[in-house]
Amino acid sequence: MKVYDLQDRFVDFAVRIIRVTESVKESKAGKHISGQLIRSGTSPAANYGEAQSAESKADFIHKLKIALKELRETEVWLKIILKSELITPSEKLEPLLSETDELIAIMVKSIGTAKTKQKTK
Repeated sequence: MKVYDLQDRFVDFAVRIIRVTESVKESKAGKHISGQLIRSGTSPAANYGEAQSAESKADFIHKLKIALKELRETEVWLKIILKSELITPSEKLEPLLSETDELIAIMVKSIGTAKTKQKTK
């Protein structure tokens, strides 16, 4: 039985982002968007990892917020790739967009839980 590990899920997400950037059509726009996507799409894994060693509850929340911000940016870049047809067929991106939405929901919930716990202490 596999133990659920969010860090592994973020690393897998980063690897999927890397693969997507390698598949984007070669063009001036493609290079720009790939660069932006690889930065924002790999960052949540590192920020979540940093959150695990946070120096305080406030630092933990701050690092989760950075991961959330980067996930939301990643979602925008993926939608731009989808609408501009820089990857074909576009169906390749749908599972990754779905995973992005799930990770955003997890981060929103985690931040809310952490804030609640911070207030009760």
